[in-house]
Formats: sequence, C-alpha cells, structure tokens
Amino acid sequence: MQHRKLFAGIGATVLAGTAAFAGIQASSASESAAESAKPAASAPVQLDGRLNAMNDSGASGRVWAEFKGRKAEVRIKARGLAKGLPHAQHLHFGADARNECPNVFDDANNDLRINVAEGVPDYGPILKSLTTSGDTSPESGLAVDRYPTAPKGKVDYERKISFAPAAVARAIKNGKGVIVVHGVDHNGNGEYDFDGAGASELDPSLPAEATDPALCGVLR
Repeated sequence: MQHRKLFAGIGATVLAGTAAFAGIQASSASESAAESAKPAASAPVQLDGRLNAMNDSGASGRVWAEFKGRKAEVRIKARGLAKGLPHAQHLHFGADARNECPNVFDDANNDLRINVAEGVPDYGPILKSLTTSGDTSPESGLAVDRYPTAPKGKVDYERKISFAPAAVARAIKNGKGVIVVHGVDHNGNGEYDFDGAGASELDPSLPAEATDPALCGVLR
C-alpha cells in the first residue's frame, strides 16, 4: 500500500504562527536616558514536554522548542513507534480548543481508542506541520513523503520553523501548543491496514492505523 494513499484526506478535518517582543537595554552610565533606551533582541523562550503514548502505541518521547524572535528550533525524540512507517507530526493550537492531550473520556464512540476527530477538541487544528523539509504550513499536513518513517521505531527530528502572527506565538510560548505524532500499528503486522482498527473516521478508504494518534504532549 502506498504511504501517500494512506494519508490522503487526513487533513480535511484537522487543518487550521511567533512574534518578537521588545526589550530595553541599558547603555553606559555616561549616556543620556533617551540614548540608553535601545531595543534589544528578544530573549530566547525555552519550552519542553513529555510525549505520552496514546492508543496503546507503546511509544514514548520528548519535545523541545526554543523560540528566538520569529523562529523556533523544534526537536522531537521518540521511540517505540511503528517501524519504517510514516508518522505525520504536527504542532496543534486552537483558540477554541482546550489545548491539551485527549484522555479516555474523549472516546465518544466507546471503541477503546481515540481517533483524530475525537482529539481535535482537545488539541485543536494543525498550526504547523513538522515536516523534514519544505513547507510547514497546515497545507502540508498530508505531505507523508516529508515526515519521519521511524527507522527501528525511533525518531530524532530537529528543524527551525518560522511563526506568525504574534498572538498565536504568544499562546504557544504560554503553554498552549500541543505536539501530536500519528500512526499506530494496532495489530503489529508491520503495516497500516484495515485489520488493526478498521477504517479511519476521516475517510473510509483509509486505515484508522494511519491516522490514529500515537503520541501527544503539551509544550510548557
């Protein structure tokens, strides 16, 4: 099965930005008060979070982000993911979302797993697609060829990403950004298929294994 086909339609229901803040830097004592009030570069803002397993994926990991002005260096280290399969990963945020990870009480259809649609009210729509290259906008939420494939079940991802607008960036810096890594091989047969959990709620032509969240964590 082609990986690209697996993810066609994932972003239809989950698609949905950092600005620098000004500072004042004192100059030498001999300078006038007006001269001493010079704009300084934004102080770096460091965030991190633990990535916890969802849907009995058995995976674990951690995420770090360092904001400098309008850019953030994002790093994800994870293990225990489905080996050799694409794992879409996104930074989520929603003004109307709870901006947290789902829990068992969000299993609306009582099928003992949290699907994408059930998780969206918690973590919100995609703000950034954490691709390995190229575009990082929500429009790349389906760019399966540019997501990690977890050799030996491990991901070590690092990339610098630009953000805008300022209000959204402030929300992420204030602890409202959620990282979600997708893709769960429920039946452990080494591929995304319909035998593991049936069809995806996003598109019945897709296996739910390809779209189910495997890891989730909030950046604090």
